[in-house]
Amino acid sequence: ACRSPACYRPAGPCGPFRVFRNQLPRRNDTYPEEPPPEEPPPGPAPAPPRRLGSGAALCRVCGCLGPRCCGRCRRAAYCGPEHQALDWRRGHRRACGQHDAGDHSAEAIPEHNEFLFPEYEILIEPEEPEFPADSTDDEQGAVDTSKDVKEQEELGAASIADGAFQSLDEETLEAMAKHETEEEKIFQMFKKQVAAEPEQIIRYCRGGESPLWVSGENRPEEKDIPNCVCGAKRIFEFQIMPQLLNHLQVDSLGDSIDWGTLVVYTCADNCGGGNEYLEEFIWKQDYSMGCT
Repeated sequence: ACRSPACYRPAGPCGPFRVFRNQLPRRNDTYPEEPPPEEPPPGPAPAPPRRLGSGAALCRVCGCLGPRCCGRCRRAAYCGPEHQALDWRRGHRRACGQHDAGDHSAEAIPEHNEFLFPEYEILIEPEEPEFPADSTDDEQGAVDTSKDVKEQEELGAASIADGAFQSLDEETLEAMAKHETEEEKIFQMFKKQVAAEPEQIIRYCRGGESPLWVSGENRPEEKDIPNCVCGAKRIFEFQIMPQLLNHLQVDSLGDSIDWGTLVVYTCADNCGGGNEYLEEFIWKQDYSMGCT
């Protein structure tokens, strides 16, 4: 995704987002077979690599392969002219060519926080049951229903008092009120689930439970989810929660990017393999106008 707010307004179910899948076997040429230790070894953290094991240079801005290099110092690598120009304006202009032989301090990879999203470690934990063992869904439903009835009465009173609604017939008003009640119920359920795990940024349940929607509007039907390029159906794998926005440091842009939830559907047959990236399908759902 682009972090520019202007890119978050195109029409369509995906907005500016694209999602890619890459599957590697446990034994591969990129990552070690065993996971890293829980506690990092003592001493300073290793510097990020400037080159891959194959000797290929990495772009100083995004970390992708960097076939281009700075024409002046011949040390800074870039994936293309856009990132080279960006890095030049953000500091390489001053550091270029100022280091001595063996001194790599000027080659330190900058943090382009105004351009890239920050990176974090994601901790994976099973989700706790929604309700305690000694409670029932019926009891919980009774509480939510009574709250919805009260909110419905307030909405109905406000609608009747509004002169713009007085011209509508009773059947239309009833249908509108019912829709608002359902929307509020869905959103309250979403907020309740989020409150149980306020730090959760991803809900993962491949082929299992359906996504936790923030609204009854703009939900995909089966026909809206295209099949994979191999012909297999795509199934729900995970969703990205709005809590992630708190960590992306986008408010400084002046016009923050936003979403209700991002739902990712992937190939049910896990087609492909090797080192290739395959594009999958993502559905962007915003908050309903009636959610508060």
